[in-house]
Amino acid sequence: MKQGDGVVVGSERPRGSAAPDPDDRVTPQAAPSGAGSQGVPNTPTATDSKSPGRAGRNLPAAIGVGGGLGIALILIMVFVPLVWIGVVAVALAVATYEVSKRLREAGVLVPRIPLILGGQAIIWLGWPWGTTGVLSATAGTVLVCMVWLLLQQGLNSAPKNYLRELAITVLVACWLPLLASFAVLMVLADDGAGRVLVFLIAVVCSDVGGYVAGVLFGKHPMAPAISPKKSWEGLIGSLLFCIIGCLLTVTLILDANSMIGILLGVVLVVTGTLGDLIESQVKRDLRIKDMGTLLPGHGGIMDRLDSLLPSAFVAWLVFTVLL
Repeated sequence: MKQGDGVVVGSERPRGSAAPDPDDRVTPQAAPSGAGSQGVPNTPTATDSKSPGRAGRNLPAAIGVGGGLGIALILIMVFVPLVWIGVVAVALAVATYEVSKRLREAGVLVPRIPLILGGQAIIWLGWPWGTTGVLSATAGTVLVCMVWLLLQQGLNSAPKNYLRELAITVLVACWLPLLASFAVLMVLADDGAGRVLVFLIAVVCSDVGGYVAGVLFGKHPMAPAISPKKSWEGLIGSLLFCIIGCLLTVTLILDANSMIGILLGVVLVVTGTLGDLIESQVKRDLRIKDMGTLLPGHGGIMDRLDSLLPSAFVAWLVFTVLL
């Protein structure tokens, strides 16, 4: 599809793209790019700029960064759970910047400032006013973006590609801050710190299970046309680890029915995997490998949030309905 000014997204390499076409880097037997990628292992080639090891990435850096973040989040949940709102807000702002930057490199001029500021409003207004504040801020963000895109060329010039850029802007607003707001709504419950802890532990279990099973046993790519790095064996590992983790944490931390833990484990693996595949397809359309480079061994912030965002909504829904 033509994207204006000679740029084609999804069929040719976009102008300004910072990374090679991912199709040039991965094959159906490629190794996982992140923990829980459920990947099929392969041997690094001589063209790799760094030796990523069997995991397909800088494994020591990835483990160090992931472990440090995990410990920090657990300490926050135990001692100062409301700081979680600030953590979500900062991560969301960085992720929104990363995504908007990549889209702009591909010639899609989404309004970066309204998206970042509106995203902060969506996150923070959930604190005093719950879902009402989140939905009101989301609607306000969309309206501001509609006007921003309409008038950014001035009153004497008509906007170019208005419908396309507005549609992608609304997608970003719903994909990032709206879904992230449910992670904030979780912590505001009476047992909110426990709910977030269960959610985070579930995500870690899913990642570890998918990574271990994918590296050791991964032979059958799950969705090679979208993400060649995922395997069915990795998915089974994610399910096994996540169900066990949720079963234990839901009963021990939340003192709830064990069946809720089993249900939560299954749905979080499904939504997390789908969230990862969605971002993989977006990056494939944009012809990039990662959304950013902030986290060594992981890519950008958005590359770690891809599975967390839809999972946050599903976890909030399960907790709200069943607890």
